[in-house]
Amino acid sequence: MFPRRSLSRTPTVAALVAGALVLSGAPALPSEDDTYLLSGLTDEVRIAIDSAGVSHIYAENTDDLFFAQGLNAARDRLFQMDLQRRQGLGELSAVFGPGFVEHDRAARLFMYRGDMDEEWESYGPEARSAAERFTEGVNAYIDLAAEDPRYLPPEFSELGYSPARWSPEDIVRIRSNSLGSNFTTEVIRTLLACMGDPGASELLTGMEPDHELTIPEGLDPCSVPPDVLTPFILAATPVTLAPGDGSTAETSLEDAYRASTSEGSNSWVISPERTETGRPIMADDPHRRLSAPSLRYAVHLSGPDFDVIGAGEPFLPGVAIGHNGTAAFGLTFLQADQQDLYVYELDPDDPSRYRYDGDWEEMTTVVEEVAVADGTTEEVRLDFTRHGPVLGTDEENDAAFALRTTWSEPGTAAYFNSVGLLGVEDFDGFREALSSWGGPPMNYTYADTDGRIGWASAGLMPIREGYDGLLPVPGDGTYEWDGFQDRENLPYVLDPEDGFFATANEYNLPEDLGVGYEWDSGYRHDRIVEVLEERDRSSVADSMALQGDHVDRSARDVLPLVEALDAHGDAARAQEILRDWDHVASVDSAGAALYRTWVARHLGPRFYSAASPVLGAVVTETMHTRALFDAVAEPERWLGEEAEEKRDEILQESLESAFEELSETLDPDPGLWRWGGLQKTYFPHPTREPLGPFERGGTPDTVDASGADTADFTHVSGASFRVVVDVGAWDSSFLVNAPGQSGDPNDPHYSDHVDAWRNGEYLPLLYSESAVAADTEREIVLTPTD
Repeated sequence: MFPRRSLSRTPTVAALVAGALVLSGAPALPSEDDTYLLSGLTDEVRIAIDSAGVSHIYAENTDDLFFAQGLNAARDRLFQMDLQRRQGLGELSAVFGPGFVEHDRAARLFMYRGDMDEEWESYGPEARSAAERFTEGVNAYIDLAAEDPRYLPPEFSELGYSPARWSPEDIVRIRSNSLGSNFTTEVIRTLLACMGDPGASELLTGMEPDHELTIPEGLDPCSVPPDVLTPFILAATPVTLAPGDGSTAETSLEDAYRASTSEGSNSWVISPERTETGRPIMADDPHRRLSAPSLRYAVHLSGPDFDVIGAGEPFLPGVAIGHNGTAAFGLTFLQADQQDLYVYELDPDDPSRYRYDGDWEEMTTVVEEVAVADGTTEEVRLDFTRHGPVLGTDEENDAAFALRTTWSEPGTAAYFNSVGLLGVEDFDGFREALSSWGGPPMNYTYADTDGRIGWASAGLMPIREGYDGLLPVPGDGTYEWDGFQDRENLPYVLDPEDGFFATANEYNLPEDLGVGYEWDSGYRHDRIVEVLEERDRSSVADSMALQGDHVDRSARDVLPLVEALDAHGDAARAQEILRDWDHVASVDSAGAALYRTWVARHLGPRFYSAASPVLGAVVTETMHTRALFDAVAEPERWLGEEAEEKRDEILQESLESAFEELSETLDPDPGLWRWGGLQKTYFPHPTREPLGPFERGGTPDTVDASGADTADFTHVSGASFRVVVDVGAWDSSFLVNAPGQSGDPNDPHYSDHVDAWRNGEYLPLLYSESAVAADTEREIVLTPTD
């Protein structure tokens, strides 16, 4: 997995402090020179922290390198890591009280419970060792903090508990932190089908490739209650904490849908023939929930087997996005359908049995004790069918509901497969590493120092025969997965003719692959391609600017209809503002404020209600921009006779109501309207006041995507991490990781990336030892006691 590399460097090692305290099995307290004496190390390790807060870890062997990565991640992000571990393993109640028992039960439903030997083997030979050494490093820092509370993040003392120790299995057993599709939309479709209009769901999600929805034989749509989503939401949604208090997951279908679709990414690679330098460029900006600290953590891991820098999630060894001095790699979520809700007939005489293949089959029941902060325990019952965890039962109607996901399969811990990418040196090795990628499904971009660029799809994707996965199905054996797509033969591209390749969660797979029908609207991808095509030669600065691009390409599809409208009154005033708007969703733009308010809060709901009273009763905001605009452009299917007249009336009324709303919420004078006056960014912290608000531009359909709660336009998801790599001239690469690298609110690196992030600016992503040395703010030396 890790091809050996020859590294020409000699780390500088700080001298040990005389009389340093050595603890058996635990680290010694560091001196003022930041020298730690540690058992468990073979050789000295040096950590150089640069002005951006990025840690560059230099080790003489791979075991020490992963140990140091774990220790260093805990040094910067221990509270975040502890909270993620507790949520993923169902151990929140032990420190936060009985209000979290249902959270813990939900998380335990989705944990990996299969054979651990098979699990480890699925990641490759070095993965288990990487996890073992990484968690040993985490535990070493926990021991250090136990000896000197100065090294404990402040949240622990504020909340009154201590961090838990880690085992390697913790890393891979957690599955609820993975991205996934399409459980939420299955439930929404089922509700619409029960109300008599299942086809209306196409307005919410689009359908690519073209496909006609059919209700599976044997399914009663009215048998599926919406609250079947609750355990999934409890397990997958970040918690907000209050000392001694619990947190509940009260959410609407719209909230659940928004959470499931607002996370994505952009990535592109440009060939040497289309760059100013004659070197490839790789750009990546994953779109995830905004938080303080950031979901991503940037780090440099330099050792004899690989020398890689980039970002991953702080509780995982390795990095998932970055470069290794030969090859650069970036990712976006590939929105394959990995989830199916199964509906079972229960035995009236024994509700622990469900009908399968003409007989009654016993559920697997596990009873576990959940430790509670007051010293008591509560028993929770976890039921599983052959397909997955039971999310609810309706004993009155002899029904049960279970969710099948790829998460229960070996090798699908989110992003853990990235340890296989650390030493890739060519495209064949890159594809080979991805051939065992489990989850989430990914578009991975690639560029190397030989000038090759490419893309490969990766992930465990079910094969469905005889049904499409868009609605729940009976669990009687009629609807089963027929294995998985052959990962070694998934689509890829090497050295595309256009000289670049871009991916932004759009539909980009062959129709006959059949892995799903729900994809991003595609406007971000279209804009990226448009900009890259119009430049004969691109620079790193151009890619940075494109990551911050606020042109909303969706406006081109709908505003010609507004222009042609015979509007009057406030709608005519709105028409004039939109006619003069340049389609750039900048913070100072009145047009952007009107456009997004109109599209998100007025046009969509009015069209939905006219097209389907059922849909209008369920959904009160626009869900999928392209699906809506396609319907508005060709309304006959949805509005029937005199469709264009009805459509124009909807345009008139929705423009009028949007104008009236902004006159009340912003100012009676449209000249004073500003998009940044509505859309605000917050970086929420689990226990503290969020960072922000910060005025925010962009929309869900701009390259610099802003996933926002349309109730108040709070910006909730987007590209908090961005990287642009100059392949081969590595020190000319750049990143930003908002709000900052550190998770400690008292650390200068907690929020020092915010201004750069807001202003479209970047910090150097330094790689060479000389460049790192010139920018080092602090050095930590880990020294073995043995």
